[in-house]
Amino acid sequence: MKEYGIVIISHSKDVAKGVSDIISQVAADVSITYSGGTDDGGIGTSFDKVNEAFEKNSAEKVYAFYDLGSAKMNIETVMELLDKEIILFNAPILEGAYATAAQVQMDEKPEVIKENLKSIEIK
Repeated sequence: MKEYGIVIISHSKDVAKGVSDIISQVAADVSITYSGGTDDGGIGTSFDKVNEAFEKNSAEKVYAFYDLGSAKMNIETVMELLDKEIILFNAPILEGAYATAAQVQMDEKPEVIKENLKSIEIK
């Protein structure tokens, strides 16, 4: 496995799984985990599910992608609790995760990935 992993957080379990499925096609050696929906299967986010997605990721350094505000808030809370290095950008969930996954798979330098993510960052 690669040094960096990817975590996808969405308000929808189907979106989270779908993004994970797509990026897995270009990043076979990257640890990819995801969380979507609430504890009862509804639309929303769950801190426990988000935390579990980060804990299950085998990489100690992970790029995190999310769809909406409360997903970001849960990621930020996890950042305070876990020892993992979590790299968070306001990039579109699919485009950002896909571009990052491909670059991590190619062993691109983190500085280059960061610059590339800045070019698609949502302001």
